[in-house]
Amino acid sequence: MQTPRLEFRPRLSVINDAQIEHIHQATLEVLERTGVQIAHLRAKELLHGAGAQIIDDRVRIPAWLVEESIRKAPSRVVLGNRDGARKVYLEGSKSWFGPSLDCVDYLDPLTDQRRRFVSDDCRITATVADALPNYTWVMTIGMADDQPPDIADRVIAKQVFTYTEKPLVFCCKDGNSVKDIYEMALLVTGGKENFAKAPTIVQYSEPISPLLYYDPAVDKIIFCAENGIPQINFPAPQSGSTAPATFAAEIVQGSAESLSGLVLAQLVKPGAPFIYGAFATVMDMKTTIFSYGAPEMSLMTAAMSQMAQFYKLPFFGTAGATDAKFPDAQAAAEVAFSCLSSALVGANLIHDAGSWLDHGSLASPAFMVLVNEILYMVNQYMKGIPVNPETLALDLIDKVGPGGHYLYEDHTLSHFKDVWYSDLFDRTIKDVWLEQGAKTFADRLRDKTIRMMEHQPKSLPDDVLKEFENMQQHWE
Repeated sequence: MQTPRLEFRPRLSVINDAQIEHIHQATLEVLERTGVQIAHLRAKELLHGAGAQIIDDRVRIPAWLVEESIRKAPSRVVLGNRDGARKVYLEGSKSWFGPSLDCVDYLDPLTDQRRRFVSDDCRITATVADALPNYTWVMTIGMADDQPPDIADRVIAKQVFTYTEKPLVFCCKDGNSVKDIYEMALLVTGGKENFAKAPTIVQYSEPISPLLYYDPAVDKIIFCAENGIPQINFPAPQSGSTAPATFAAEIVQGSAESLSGLVLAQLVKPGAPFIYGAFATVMDMKTTIFSYGAPEMSLMTAAMSQMAQFYKLPFFGTAGATDAKFPDAQAAAEVAFSCLSSALVGANLIHDAGSWLDHGSLASPAFMVLVNEILYMVNQYMKGIPVNPETLALDLIDKVGPGGHYLYEDHTLSHFKDVWYSDLFDRTIKDVWLEQGAKTFADRLRDKTIRMMEHQPKSLPDDVLKEFENMQQHWE
């Protein structure tokens, strides 16, 4: 007799098995029939030697090579904190939320004034991300407008290494930047052997939709594969603009773009850690923006997550961003919808949580704090409802009987903390709220953000900080 399944996490599916198979076959058809454009000489040599058909810069990848590469790629990638502790397990349907990168503007949480993002703002956002428990990994969040463009990506990465212990997903401009950030990661973790046990960085790169690679992106794929650096190959197709207007076709194109990078990485080094995904969303025909709050984005993210589970590949997803200009009601609604959707479908490494306002242009510590609170709700929901003799409490129900109450029971004392209590969202009655200062949600959000900004991350050793400064002089 089969044992009944009494532990269950809520799950969501947006496509069925037959649809997954059709999307997979269509993805193979795109790569084999249409192919991708790559001018990079070494990449073309590797692909041609493996069986791809190449005419000029058009690379057509046979279906068997794509499927062979999927089988070679690891189904599990584990990321570590800077002290080497293995913390983030990218496998199956486990979900881990983190912020985003490359915002050009910063919303000051004390004044609500908007201005350009500078390197010291990264100190604040990294500190806040370190303080917020529902952020299990981080990104560089903003672009350092106060630094020379050639080194800004490395300066921002240095700030994150300094002010948070959590794993870092970074984006950078070329192969030289990847090398320098990798050297910083080796310095922090204590060398290649420790890094290999629990990589503390993940490189994020994008093919250009539709189906195009530029040489620096290929350089980064090759370097990361050679050095065992986990990497995300994450196109950003936009329906009706850089991808077909239908959602199924956009998913197919995004999948083909991501898997083309997987093939190259596995040719460089079989078993190279690779994270699949695509940022598929809509072009808002009223405004022409690349929408971060659209429900269609969450729908396509969910479908891509199911494709990743079909391929047994770790997945880089999107949730927690908004098209709103402030951490307001619109922002909260769009965030709650997308974060719950991604958690329910089992997306793995979920980025954009709380760091992208105004369709990807604005960073806000207060927004990070708001989204962290929403993630408490999502995580509470995802625990599901345990069913066992203790939780069914039949003897207790019989003991109390009709008309009784459970306030003084040991069972209540043991389980009342199973409920989540927020220190940001208010549940008091109006008279109590008035007695406590009648603080609005904006007031409470500002107060909590200030507390998070006062957090003190664990300091790096002095010799590491000194070497960081030496490295920066070398970059300059």
